[in-house]
Amino acid sequence: MVERLRYPGGLRLLLTPNRSLSWRGNVRIWLLLALVSGIIAGGWALAGVWFILPFAGLELMGVAAGIYVTSRNCQRKEVVTIEGDTIHIESGLNRKEHDWILPVRNTRLESFPPNTPFDCHRVRLANRQQQIPLGDFLNNADTDALVHALKARGINILQTEQQPTVGIWF
Repeated sequence: MVERLRYPGGLRLLLTPNRSLSWRGNVRIWLLLALVSGIIAGGWALAGVWFILPFAGLELMGVAAGIYVTSRNCQRKEVVTIEGDTIHIESGLNRKEHDWILPVRNTRLESFPPNTPFDCHRVRLANRQQQIPLGDFLNNADTDALVHALKARGINILQTEQQPTVGIWF
């Protein structure tokens, strides 16, 4: 998701992954799955198939781990600030982990179209010293909105051609 924040000195964009559920919603879904799995496993255990209980527990632990990892990765954020002749990029999970400052005039936005129908459009800011990917978690519509916002602020755009992909799907 690309969100334009109020910033009197220039442009500030907040980039976050799309989240379908909050943490509380994910916990409720897991509890519902645990209840259904517990009822089914309990019924089979009462019928004499007691060895289903450890497998039901392992299944619930696996689902909980998957929900936790996915939910944690959806908390990533990137903040792009363009003020004057500098671009300031901050990224991290729960706190700022990476911080870059680039000059506007020597920086270009490189745009990479998807190679296959399953890929997403990718962009990165690049100059002579650094190449910084932006919004690797964004979908195509959000990436297009990001490119449009940066282009409106005068960032040079370099469109690359689609690379032919040879694989088992195409």
